Amino acid sequence: MQAGSHWATGALGVLLLLTACGGAEEGGSGLSGPLPGAGASSQEVAMIGWLAWMSENHPDVLVSYDPVGSGSGREMFINDAVQFAGSDAAMEADELDAASERCLGGEVVELPLYISPIAVTYNLPDLDVENLNLSPETLARIFDGAISTWDDPAIAETNPGVELPDTAVVPVNRSDDSGTTENFTEYLAEAAGDAWPHEASETWPISGSQSGTGTSGVITTVQAAEGTIGYVDAAQVTEDLGTVAVQVGDEFVPFSPEAAAAVVDVSPPGEGASDLRLTIDLARDTEESGAYPIVLISYTIVCSRYAEERDVENVKALLTYIASEEGQARAGDPSVAGSAPISDGLRERVMAAVDQIAVAP
Repeated sequence: MQAGSHWATGALGVLLLLTACGGAEEGGSGLSGPLPGAGASSQEVAMIGWLAWMSENHPDVLVSYDPVGSGSGREMFINDAVQFAGSDAAMEADELDAASERCLGGEVVELPLYISPIAVTYNLPDLDVENLNLSPETLARIFDGAISTWDDPAIAETNPGVELPDTAVVPVNRSDDSGTTENFTEYLAEAAGDAWPHEASETWPISGSQSGTGTSGVITTVQAAEGTIGYVDAAQVTEDLGTVAVQVGDEFVPFSPEAAAAVVDVSPPGEGASDLRLTIDLARDTEESGAYPIVLISYTIVCSRYAEERDVENVKALLTYIASEEGQARAGDPSVAGSAPISDGLRERVMAAVDQIAVAP
């Protein structure tokens, strides 16, 4: 079973799980009250681990997370239905304006606390290589349908000595709107040049292709037939499938938490970034040695101002744990989410933002 597959649970299941493991303790830390969250499904497995710690250590806090998707999570946050949200994309200007009232005149705080490589995975069981080496341009042509067989000269060029089959190439994409799709198509658009004639989008831009719903649906579709290739959250790649090492400069870099963290560290701040909005413009076309550029950053979104002291303390306790070395290591465990830990420098900036969360005057 792939990592995280047994955590496919809804908000009610998460809430009941955390209530059960926290309710057995007597006393507590002094923190109490509801702490609901919602948003990106990419964070779900990591969030269950983080919220379990919160419940174990602060049993009087009723904490939950509903993995309804990034857009719905941001909408619920703006409408004051949850105290925090998870999102695979930074908030747009109109969303920031709408959230100002919800944040009681304060600002939106956006913290990049979940960093996960997106793996390009394929089904060629007889291919005797640790990773298939592909350039961004070749990847783009594969997913755009321009390369039809695995022994194509463009694939052979970057894999000398590898016996490539004449099996048909079958690209597999997400059928649902997805932050993973948006990040993958953004990589192709920025790194592959004219080989990818489409804009970055949550919706797959090519009709008539093989597809699957969610990460599990793509994995299942790729597993079902030889010659398939898809893009998925790296933590959920199964042992029976191969993965691509992508060309970065003169190197071919396989995914790893360290390589994902490396591209984050060389990427500039996003447009409108501040000491509270730590958004990042990922350097998809980087040539930095050892960096893996097909990465998803998921933000935890909160307010800088809340109406009650208990909400401030609950939010700060959760964020402090998520950003800690222990919290990042918990999510980075391959049996949990296999995510990339944030750097010490980013952690310092996150905690400086968390320190500014306060009760509205």
